[in-house]
This record gives sequence, structure tokens and C-alpha cells, in this order.
Amino acid sequence: MTLTKSFPKGGIHPYERKEHTRAKQLWNAAIPSLCRVPLQQHIGAPAEALVKPGDTVREGMLIGKAAGFVSAQIHSPIPGIVKSIDEITLPNGVRTAAIAIELTGEFDRLGKESEHEDWSGKSPEELLSVVTEMGVVGMGGATFPTHVKYSLPKGAVAEYLILNGTECEPYLSADHRLMLERAEGVVEGLRIAERILKPKNVVIGIETNKMDAARAIEKVIRAQRLPYRVVPLKLKYPQGDEKQLIKAITGREVPSGGLPIDVGAVASNVGTLFAMYEAVAHGKPVIERVVTVTGGAIRNPANLKARIGTSFGDLIEECGGFSRIPAKIVAGGPMMGFTVYDLDTPVTKGTSGILALTSREIHAAPQTPCIQCGRCVRACPIGLQPTSLYKLIEHAEYARAVDGGLMDCRECGCCAYSCPAHIPLVQGLRIGKRMARKKKGGK
Repeated sequence: MTLTKSFPKGGIHPYERKEHTRAKQLWNAAIPSLCRVPLQQHIGAPAEALVKPGDTVREGMLIGKAAGFVSAQIHSPIPGIVKSIDEITLPNGVRTAAIAIELTGEFDRLGKESEHEDWSGKSPEELLSVVTEMGVVGMGGATFPTHVKYSLPKGAVAEYLILNGTECEPYLSADHRLMLERAEGVVEGLRIAERILKPKNVVIGIETNKMDAARAIEKVIRAQRLPYRVVPLKLKYPQGDEKQLIKAITGREVPSGGLPIDVGAVASNVGTLFAMYEAVAHGKPVIERVVTVTGGAIRNPANLKARIGTSFGDLIEECGGFSRIPAKIVAGGPMMGFTVYDLDTPVTKGTSGILALTSREIHAAPQTPCIQCGRCVRACPIGLQPTSLYKLIEHAEYARAVDGGLMDCRECGCCAYSCPAHIPLVQGLRIGKRMARKKKGGK
């Protein structure tokens, strides 16, 4: 391994808060008696329901068909009967139809050995077709359909394939445990991705607080004599943002409004590559994922492999319930996650964590006027001026905010975290981006 690397501009180092879960082995969460499976678990068009109330479904059966290229297939996480299809609101505010499935009947996979399929003779197109059919999306939270990311534009070349093993958000340790306990599967997923993209370089980026995971991955790489390189990364948030990760590893900067492939790079999260491995080597669709359940109000924090559609409340109960009344429930990490008000909210493909935070952890305080200290400017990894953009948005000057780089904002939360006046900068910039798109006739 080489000296630690990082992106050059901005960033912060919040308290990690990972100690309660990163040393605990994964366990399988109990199968829920009812799963509510949203049809919008990905960026792009929601899937179209293929079932109706009263239908019988099997474990892994296709129940939602991708509605276009930028969409993703949805599969039943359990065998059972479709009880209803109702609209729900996801933590990010998206309204979507959700298929409620009541558990009954025999499992096709649970508790049964699945054969490992030899995929070495398959073409890149065939492998990508499997990834598409199995509904694989970005499992780090972005939920961008993987088949779209891996379908390179004509003439584009992926010089770098990067495994994103940073998991820089505080509290979360799901990817860390996957790398430790399922290193062979993660590396096989990386081999599948390499076969599809045919990159010149394959690099694994892991922050230095996960060196045990780096060693586990390196052990598999050496045993298989793979020409992959593990790069230790400095502890700095948002190291896991793909644009910052690419800058840290390759030195190349993704242009404003551009995509990683514009600089010859493709980055995928640990959970995504493990899902690709399960899809291709075992024919398993994305019907479950690892979720970190933690926070000061959780009695027994843990990482659980949970079925898609399991309620947040069920997973919290599996971790011993609340040890005290939480001040806030968050889906995802504390920096980029969303507040949840309903414990019936279901786990989706993008649910990396469920946090039950105490008032001491969230450090709630009244907002005061901006003191022009510049901390938000120093913290921004993109080099924006968050306080100036926020003021423009407050005065509905959306076009001027866009000219000032608003659409380049990664919504990482560094600015809000650094603000001594407790101004909700990232929330304001997020609203500004939505309003600017509306003004242009977008969504």
C-alpha cells in the first residue's frame, strides 16, 4: 500500500461514532410478517407494478418492471400474498406506490444452498444484462441504476475502476463489516465489474480507520493474484463522495456538470459490488441489504442483513428497542441522511443506516445571524461560497445562485456542520436546486 491520499480542498472530520457496531459480526434480521416494497427505490422512473392485490408472489419474483432505461427492476423479498398497493412517502420526500406483501408460503432461497455459477465464459453484455435483471443499484445511498452507470457512452473508456470502501459517514459500518466478513464476494463483484468495463487500473480506496478491512481485501487479492491496488485514504469527510474519491486516487477533477466517466473513471460502493456478485454468481436479485442500526437511543446497536420492505420499527425492535426516547430518527448517515417521522417506513435498496439519535448527539441549537466567519467556505470540498448562495436563495435569486455554482453542490453537509450560527445551509441549498429546476421546467 502507499501513503494516504485525500482530496485537496475543504472537508471536515466529524466524530466517527462507529465503535458500537464495527466490531460486531453481521446477523440476519428476522423475516417480517409484512413487507412494504416501494416501486421507487432508485434514481429515475419508478418501476411499474406487475402484480395486484390478491396475487401470490414467490421470494425473488419480479413484481415491478423497470419503466425505461433509467429505472430498476423490483423483486419480492418474501413469498406471500399481495395485500394492497398504496402510496407512501419515503424519507427523502418522494411519494411512491408500495406493494404490501403478507408472508405466507415456502421460501425459494432462505436456508438453502445456492450453487455458484461460473460466469467466466459470459460476455460483458451478458453480465450487464444479469445486473439489469437483478435490479442492482448504487447501494451506498445514491441508488443510481448500476446498468446505466456501466453502459459507457460511445467512445468512452474507463481507465480506472474504483471500489469505494471509504464509508466516511459517521455511525455507519455496514460496508466495513461486508469487507471483513464477505471479502471474497466483494472482490468477485469487483472482478465482474472489471469484466464489464475492461479498465486499465482497478483500485480499492479504504479509509485508514478500516485497515483490518483493507488487509482482508488484500489477502483475497494476493491469493487470486489479481493486479488490483489498495489505496489507504486519509480520514476526511466527504472522502466517499465519488468526485472527491476520484480526485484523491487519480488526481483528476470531474468537471462542473460532468460525470466521472468524463475523466475516465467509474466508482462503485462496496455494497453495490457485493450485490453484483450475488446477482451474477448466484442469480440473486436485490431483496436484502446490510443496514447499520445505531445511535445513542438504540439499546443494542448492530449491523443486520434485512429484507427490503422491512419496517424501521421492526429492525429497531430487533436491536432491543429504544434505551431512551430519541430526539430524531434518521435514514442513512447523519450528514446526508433524512429525518424519519414514521417507524413503518420500509428499508429500501438505498437504506444504509437507521439512526436513533439523542438530543446530545444532534446538538440542536437556535439559529443566529451569519457572522461572516467563512468556516462554511473553508469546509466546502467543491470550493463554493455556501453562505452567499444561501442568501441568494432566500431572496429567490435562483438564476444567480446557479451562476454561482449551486448545481455543483454535493449536499454533503460540511457547510452546515461547520456553521457556528446553526444556519441550515445544506437544506437551503437543496431547496434552491429544486426551485431552480422548477424555474427551468424540470422536476
